[in-house]
Amino acid sequence: MLKTVKLITTALAAVLVSGGLATAEEPKRGGTLVMSIQNTPRHLNPAVQSGIATGEPGTQLFAAPLRYDENWDPQPYLAKSWDVSEDGLTVTLNLVEGATFHDGKPITSKDVAFSIKTVQENHPFKTMFAPVESVGTPDANTAVIKLSEPHPALLLAMSSQLLPIIPEHVYGDGQDPKSHPANSEGVVGSGPFKLVEFTRDQHIILERNENFFIEGRPYLDKIVMRIIKDGSARTIALENGEVHMSGFEQSPQNINRLKKADGVTAEPEGYAAIGPIAWLAFNTVREPTSDVNVRKAIAYAVDRNFITKAIMLGTASPAKTGIHPGSWLHEPDVESYDVDLDKANQLLDDAGYAKGDDGMRFKLVLDYGWAGIKAPAEYIKPQLKKIGIDVEIRSSPDFPTWSKRISNHDFDMTWDVVFNWGDPVIGVHRTYQSSNIKKGVIWSNTQSYSNEKVDELMDAAGKETDPDKRKALYSEFQKLVADELPVYWAYTLPYHTIYSDKVGNPPGGIWATVAPLDRVYLK
Repeated sequence: MLKTVKLITTALAAVLVSGGLATAEEPKRGGTLVMSIQNTPRHLNPAVQSGIATGEPGTQLFAAPLRYDENWDPQPYLAKSWDVSEDGLTVTLNLVEGATFHDGKPITSKDVAFSIKTVQENHPFKTMFAPVESVGTPDANTAVIKLSEPHPALLLAMSSQLLPIIPEHVYGDGQDPKSHPANSEGVVGSGPFKLVEFTRDQHIILERNENFFIEGRPYLDKIVMRIIKDGSARTIALENGEVHMSGFEQSPQNINRLKKADGVTAEPEGYAAIGPIAWLAFNTVREPTSDVNVRKAIAYAVDRNFITKAIMLGTASPAKTGIHPGSWLHEPDVESYDVDLDKANQLLDDAGYAKGDDGMRFKLVLDYGWAGIKAPAEYIKPQLKKIGIDVEIRSSPDFPTWSKRISNHDFDMTWDVVFNWGDPVIGVHRTYQSSNIKKGVIWSNTQSYSNEKVDELMDAAGKETDPDKRKALYSEFQKLVADELPVYWAYTLPYHTIYSDKVGNPPGGIWATVAPLDRVYLK
């Protein structure tokens, strides 16, 4: 939500909840937090790479201008205060004085300008800073961001892993920032922890930045991020105390097992900005899924409640639109397509798809790309058989194979998981914008969905600074897209943070473990 914020000081920030859960205990200094992460990141620089794997270590190594609390309110971080002009076209950041990079060089407004430009030119989320025309640097501690149009997502885009402040004196050497050696070795960051060692497929070791710009933080001496790709192995390590914390856990079986374990907590809160939604995507230009009545018939045949309760074992929540239920912009009052086989069959009859002698109307191929989505994919086959659709389940041997097929629009239906990334401008528009129908780009508009009115609503909502008007625009958008159904939204991924009772101030907020862990301590 874009709003004017003035003179919020770092002294106030010290007593605010900054992306974590409040605690009455006095934090203790020292100790090594052992946490597990699920994949080996390509590198450690979030300025040129999206994704959780990069975000978990990246937000410890690099600070953002802002951080967010659990109420979706921006809080000071590297920027001690900020101001948004009345017309929404100028955002001024006032940086903390005396902040330095890990090599001792000062963090200045020029580094902020350089970081925004680097993200603009290299990050896959092009909409985050698309309206930024220039960043002025009238002095070392002031950055003045000029916009071509109001951008209500801008403040959120300057938090967490979305805008890491990287050093111009390192990355401005003419090398490609996407392949810069400082992305993985000798990282010079701006955040609460410094890189000690990055050993692929094994661990990432971080140590306290003694010169961090928030006095007395971080509380931990070290963080050891163990790369444990197997979910069962992570669960055992959490149960026996080898690992103190693990974020983004999503296996229903493992979550429910850990809920019963002694000495650990399984916390579902904290992922609202990630906004993970699982859905069944349709190719809207290939017959027969190009017919909206076919898509609606499929939706009426799928039992969302069965998926959330039986397959996801009660760990997931239903999703009915492309905006996550945890977002303040979510519209709950849309067509939910509750299971109705009679209506589904009637829609297909009326659309001219008669049943053959074998009881089948036509055949569709359903793709899925990773093991975690296998059960919902296999569930679709017997459900659609009930309405005369013969479904072939096609798994891919690896993620790149699935990604190539879907991004080249060579599919009928596919199960997918897509993140909101905090604001619809960042993570939602990309799925529905007709201008984002691009072959070869995964998590773009791979459904080839095009509706001029939807484009207009997103464009208007993406620049509307009045919260009520913006919410109304996105409400209309969600209702319209729910009627045309380029995707059938099924459930929110049941992300949980699992942490030991020894962990104080575990990460909460809206960014979970892709937020800075400077407030976390060991009891």
